[in-house]
Amino acid sequence: MKARLIGSLSLFLMLGASLDLHAQSWRYTGDMTTERASQSATLLTNGEVLVAGGRQRGNFQLVTAELYNPTTGTFSSTGSLNTGRNSHTATLLKNGEVLIAGGTDEVNSQLTCLASAELYNPSTGEFTVTGSMSTTRCNATATLLDNGMVLVAGGYNTSITVLSSAELYNPSTGTFTLTGSLNTARAGQTANLLSNGAVLIAGGGNSTTYFNSAELYNPSTGTFTVTASMNVARTVFTATRLTSGEVLAVGGENMTNVWLASAELYNPSTGKWTLTGSLNESRFYQTATLLNSGDVLIAGGNHSGSIASCELYNPSTGTFSTTASLNTARQITPAVQLNSGEVLVPGGYDGNGGNTGYLATAELFQQ
Repeated sequence: MKARLIGSLSLFLMLGASLDLHAQSWRYTGDMTTERASQSATLLTNGEVLVAGGRQRGNFQLVTAELYNPTTGTFSSTGSLNTGRNSHTATLLKNGEVLIAGGTDEVNSQLTCLASAELYNPSTGEFTVTGSMSTTRCNATATLLDNGMVLVAGGYNTSITVLSSAELYNPSTGTFTLTGSLNTARAGQTANLLSNGAVLIAGGGNSTTYFNSAELYNPSTGTFTVTASMNVARTVFTATRLTSGEVLAVGGENMTNVWLASAELYNPSTGKWTLTGSLNESRFYQTATLLNSGDVLIAGGNHSGSIASCELYNPSTGTFSTTASLNTARQITPAVQLNSGEVLVPGGYDGNGGNTGYLATAELFQQ
């Protein structure tokens, strides 16, 4: 019997299986001080997470911000934004500060897009105003370039006009300057820094159509060039750069209000997109996080309402498999991988079953 057991174990290991004694799971951690969705969450250089802005019941644009301490598992208030905003961008700069730009605010009971930007200093716990963008922007993308500048692209303005313009934030001068324009004006797109220093912009849409088109920004020339289109037009989806350098686009929504289960890979070497395995449950407004294992965790989102289901994408097999579900269904929330490897998902929205909607709860995923 002992020999048979040893033989079976050897075969198990030879086949590439692993003995994972730690089951994948979600657990609640401390609650935020304020319920919120459409907020930003940024991992700071000290390992804490800055959660800033967002919205809550009554469509309030929040000025509050808070810090998550992984050691204590608690949130505490920090300095407030100078302008309440949600759906803004948040970018960790190379000097450790966080650039908050654009988003929406409520002025005289009307939502408006913002051109303003501000910086969070972890040393002082305060936000200070920095240079404004050349135009108001909501649902834009912001990408830290290898040279330390931040590329802010697309989005729409207060007139709900979709933008093709893009601009660069220079931390040394605290100013934005226009750079080359997108070939296609778009909002709700994704942006990923590639290993060669270029930025891949994909998908999104305007008031009449969603796009499968994609383009590349070259920091050396300050120009955008068209690259191959995705196989599926999509917006409010996720795009994640894998350890291989490829970019995984997952889920989203198309113009017929169909929630997508399809996924595809962009190969920077060939400039082509290829379909890969599909999600087990179609979704949009989900989170996507590259884990230390190289897998991608897809969590929550919307499918006829907020959902709690989660899946893992395995780049080696090109397939999605179900994993532990969130304790609370949630969408329109960020996800941040901590230095411990755990993934923090704070707040979001859940309108199911008479829920009040906006959430203060937060959860941690452990693989």
